[in-house]
Amino acid sequence: MSAERVRELNDQFRRTYQGGKVMMTSGINALPASVKFRIVEKVRTFDAFSEDNDPHREHDFGAFEEGGHKVFFKVDYYDAEMVFGSEDPADPSKTTRVLTIMLASEY
Repeated sequence: MSAERVRELNDQFRRTYQGGKVMMTSGINALPASVKFRIVEKVRTFDAFSEDNDPHREHDFGAFEEGGHKVFFKVDYYDAEMVFGSEDPADPSKTTRVLTIMLASEY
């Protein structure tokens, strides 16, 4: 598995929200629409990856604050049928990416 290829696919998915599924937890969904919009945009444009929050350099996790809320996002890799984990996250034909946006308190 190539971390560089996984990072590229994760960034593409996160920036476009195409090529996978995007989930919001009930805590995010309960926020006012204007706050949710800003959170979704911050996830899309997030670039504060570091050794601390991205040790494998795959851009699969991020954390930030918006509207007084600590927010996390996480990319997980499932097989094409979404039954098991993907055997190769660097291969989009074998992987369904799921981006979950959550309040830190829901983690």
